[in-house]
Amino acid sequence: MSDVPGAGGPPPRRADARRNAGNVLEAAAAVFVTSGVDAPIREIAARAGVGTATIYRHYPTRADLIVAVYRSQVQSLSEAGPALLATEPGPHRALAKWIDQFVDFVITKQGLASVLQSGESCYDPLHDYFLEHLVPVCTRLLQAAAEAGEIAPGQDPYELMRGVGGICAGAPAGKGTRYDVRHLVRLLVNGLRSVPAGVSAGS
Repeated sequence: MSDVPGAGGPPPRRADARRNAGNVLEAAAAVFVTSGVDAPIREIAARAGVGTATIYRHYPTRADLIVAVYRSQVQSLSEAGPALLATEPGPHRALAKWIDQFVDFVITKQGLASVLQSGESCYDPLHDYFLEHLVPVCTRLLQAAAEAGEIAPGQDPYELMRGVGGICAGAPAGKGTRYDVRHLVRLLVNGLRSVPAGVSAGS
């Protein structure tokens, strides 16, 4: 094996190339929500401020781009949990902010639903990737809030995330409808708070 750094593998991407790739993923996520996964690549390129050739250089096929968007958002959520615990004034506040970011992910995931459920083998590992990265983060947030006495103990992280997903899925299509996803999710997260001794849950 060569002792020369980078020998035998691709050279490190320049900072601008990494930045372009990140911009493409953010732009693609936004376009998939508003225009669907079949949106023209030029629409994503225009939003990202790059040429279409840049997108194809990083992501040769649309499937490559879709997988990269999904994995990037999961990774961002995975990193956000510990960061919020370290910076927010309390673990329940950190949990609430993380769940708000999780809503953004779920909305993007709904934009990808048609392809993620298409049966193509390249998408098969994504659900396991989601579980492996996000269930432990949600578990840590719930445990921290419970240990601080801010929420009732024994909450199931997968159940909570499924509940948030169900609220997002229930949003009717079109604007002007009286269905505020984020308001309902906040009610759900606030409902995790511990009930003081001697006070019934329904009071």
